[in-house]
Formats: sequence, structure tokens, C-alpha cells
Amino acid sequence: MSERVPSVNKQALVDAIAQKAGVSKKTAAVVLTATLDVIVDSVCDGHKVSLIGFGSFQSKDRPKREARNPKTGEKMIVEAATVPSFTFGKSFKDAVKARNPMGD
Repeated sequence: MSERVPSVNKQALVDAIAQKAGVSKKTAAVVLTATLDVIVDSVCDGHKVSLIGFGSFQSKDRPKREARNPKTGEKMIVEAATVPSFTFGKSFKDAVKARNPMGD
């Protein structure tokens, strides 16, 4: 069984932003919420949101396909859907790679 990965929730992000930016937690919460709302609204409107070095948010169309029910093995049709997608930027990937090198 794999180890549980520690997670950071929205409140922890607000706390970190407030400390790093030298603003109140209330201001950090308002800015974070507004940023997330703008990203969601933009992607819902069909726009790609690119944050250079961080990544890109966009929606992708997933076609109708045939799949199997994992419990019964029965074939089923999964309808076409539009789903959110995120692609990591190079700087983000490089930062993670540098801090978490894989052992040989």
C-alpha cells in the first residue's frame, strides 16, 4: 500500500499567501477566491488560462466511448463530455523534479 501524501487545503494556501505577501488572511482569501473564480469562469467560457511557468487550464472534449463496468464487466456507453484539464508548465515540473529527485 502506498504512503499517504500530505495535502494543502484552501485555508493553508490562504495562510501561506498572507504570510508570503505580507497581507491579512482576509485579503489573501479574497484574492485567492477571486483568482480561482476567474480561472473557472474563463475555462467554462471556452478560454485557455495560461500562467507562464506554472501551467495552463482549459476544457477538453472527451468523445463518447465504450467502457466496462468494473464491478460486473458489462459493456456500457460513456457519453461525450467536456472536462477540465490542467497542463503543468516547465518551471513547475523542473521545481518538483529538483526537490524530489528519483533515486537510481
